Amino acid sequence: MVSDSDTTPIPGQLVRVIKGRDTEALCVIVEVLDSRFVKVADGDKRKFDRAKKKNLNHLELQPYISDEVKNSIDETGKVTNGKLRFAIAKYIEEFYSDLRKGESIDG
Repeated sequence: MVSDSDTTPIPGQLVRVIKGRDTEALCVIVEVLDSRFVKVADGDKRKFDRAKKKNLNHLELQPYISDEVKNSIDETGKVTNGKLRFAIAKYIEEFYSDLRKGESIDG
C-alpha cells in the first residue's frame, strides 16, 4: 500500500534510518509517540519488545505501509518479529523488482 502523506508517520510504515548507529537500515514504525518521535523495529537486530525510540528528523519515511503489520498493531497492539522481517523483505523485493523493470527510483 502506498502512503498518501510523506509527513505523517503511520504504524506499519517503513522507514530508512539516515542518522545514528543504524544508518541506512530499514525499519518499521511500530508506535507513534508524538509529532516528533516514533518507535521502530526490524524484527532482527531490533525486536518489537525492545523497539528503538527515534526522532523523525533522523528517519526517511518510505512510501510503503505494510497492511499486515498495521492490522496486527491495530487489533492486538503487538506484532511478531517475523511479520516485521517479512514486511521489510517484501518492500525490498518490490523496490528492486521495480528497478529491474527499468523504473527510476523517483517513480
